[in-house]
Amino acid sequence: MTIKGTPLAGVLQSPEEPGTVSPIYDHWLSVTGAVGRYVPLTIRPDDLGDVMRLLPKIGFVGLNITGPFQHMILEHADIITDRAALMSGANTIIFRPDRKIHADNTDGYGFIENIRQHAPGWNPKAGPAAVFGAGRTAREVVTALLEVGVDEIRIANRTRPRAEALRSEFGMRIVVHDWVKAGNILDGAMTVVNATPLGARGKPEMRVPLDALARGAVVNDLVVNPPMTRLLSAAIEAGCYPVDGVGMMLYQAAPSFERWFGHKPEVDQAARHAVLSQFSE
Repeated sequence: MTIKGTPLAGVLQSPEEPGTVSPIYDHWLSVTGAVGRYVPLTIRPDDLGDVMRLLPKIGFVGLNITGPFQHMILEHADIITDRAALMSGANTIIFRPDRKIHADNTDGYGFIENIRQHAPGWNPKAGPAAVFGAGRTAREVVTALLEVGVDEIRIANRTRPRAEALRSEFGMRIVVHDWVKAGNILDGAMTVVNATPLGARGKPEMRVPLDALARGAVVNDLVVNPPMTRLLSAAIEAGCYPVDGVGMMLYQAAPSFERWFGHKPEVDQAARHAVLSQFSE
């Protein structure tokens, strides 16, 4: 696997949760002319410490982190950014030249940047936000929304205690609603986010009533495949600003690529096509 003098990066995943390796890094390596390789790494959680010590020695400059490793990786980091600490997990590792392990989380940045690029007039203070879901992705969304000044975040999750846990941690700006009345969180909400897998290919459809979508709201579905979901179709019909999940994937990946390989990648139509191409094969 090692090529002398070639910087290596990869995605760390567990055997229980193997994921699809995004082609975006190979795309950016090709179009920027950066020297490097991006590879998948599947390891057991018990081997994490040994792997983290080994990888820099064989030419790795960084990692993407998935699943259960996002929290575990913090135990092995020398430097943890405020963003990673706040989210209790890292999605990006940089192996620094001084051999220190730098842990960061770019998901919140990717989420906000995607909205700003596709809904340039978005004002996070324009009204409440409505978030479907209360898992790790929802936590990242909530953290990012609070940072940009959203005054009220309504959360509906199929398991209410997970939503209550977010309110306990983040305070009274979080308002929890029962899932059976999830459609109610849309009333007057000017930012709407689906942070669940509902509506993704192979998953159950999102059956939440959407008739309360407010005209002019920004509606972001973090589902990537398919990029056009029932929620986004309803948003278009309601006169909302639809934002799909592909952009978040790209904008969270761009800072990692730049840190690892020293080239700033473009988030453009070619990059978007590179991501979507994996679902058409």
